[in-house]
Amino acid sequence: MLRRTVPPILAILLVMIIWIANDWAVPVPFASWSGRLQGLATVFLGIFIEALPFLMAGVLVSSAIHLFVTPADLRRLTPRTPLLAALFGALLGLAFPVCECGSIPATRRLLAKGGALPMAIAFALAAPVINPIVLIATLIAFGSWQMVAWRAGLTIVIAVLIALVVGVTSRRELLLAPGVVEEQEHALCDHEQHQHHVALPTRGSLLQNAEHVLIHARGELFEMMRYLIAGAMLAALLQTLVPQQPLLLLGEDRTVSVVVLMLLALILSVCSTVDSFIALSFAATFTPGAVVAFLVFGPMIDIKSTLMLTTTFNRRTVAIMALLCAQLSLLAGIAVNMLFS
Repeated sequence: MLRRTVPPILAILLVMIIWIANDWAVPVPFASWSGRLQGLATVFLGIFIEALPFLMAGVLVSSAIHLFVTPADLRRLTPRTPLLAALFGALLGLAFPVCECGSIPATRRLLAKGGALPMAIAFALAAPVINPIVLIATLIAFGSWQMVAWRAGLTIVIAVLIALVVGVTSRRELLLAPGVVEEQEHALCDHEQHQHHVALPTRGSLLQNAEHVLIHARGELFEMMRYLIAGAMLAALLQTLVPQQPLLLLGEDRTVSVVVLMLLALILSVCSTVDSFIALSFAATFTPGAVVAFLVFGPMIDIKSTLMLTTTFNRRTVAIMALLCAQLSLLAGIAVNMLFS
């Protein structure tokens, strides 16, 4: 099962790090690494354990979409114009309380079902912030509806703009990962044969449908988990190897402070459900715009979510989305500083 989840080399590396970090029967040449790897293992496990429940929630939503939503349903529900479709996708996060680890599997399934590109892109970028859990957590952390409004409003604006720039194309296969294109073809065939659109009239059928969702979610969970593990490991390496204290000394400049906290959000890869409390610790040191940029940019593009996005979009598309998100978040942070600093 582990081989299906992660590449063998990465699996061996993880086992060795955890073994040396625990300082259990470690050979003398590796003993000096025990303390360093303890920090690495702690950060990795923290990121992984924090993100795993939301990844599981995302694949459950994804499996439900796969089994019970047809391409015709999506066409009927999705607005026709790209702008309205992007707005619909950005606000769809209100119905799915998942972070970036959960929104990406759901996005992949929406696209495989033939969902509009602007809607799917906006949903992937905005859902980690535009969901009730994150909005409430932001309010509790800062005690300010103004911060909630800035975070939600800028996230929606940036997600919609990127969705319109990237997603308005007649050749969607040029943007998607090969696997998503294949799944889309299968979904259309399945819809024609009426194999997956099942009614839910009785208690027995509810139990049967729940079993189908769990079976399908298991396979998708193992497919997505390899990217979560790789992203969490990379984020842990950067957190433990890159000194962060010099970064904190740059918090007063209107522009540099925004760049620093955006880089920190990228490196930390903290789940959007708890990042408000981390951002609050920077509020006294960094400018308001930097804190807002941290809260907007991090859930959209961090290390683990960028790797997971490659399961849905091809690498070129992910790179364009990440670059646009970074530019727009930087401009938004600077604009907030000009207004309130």
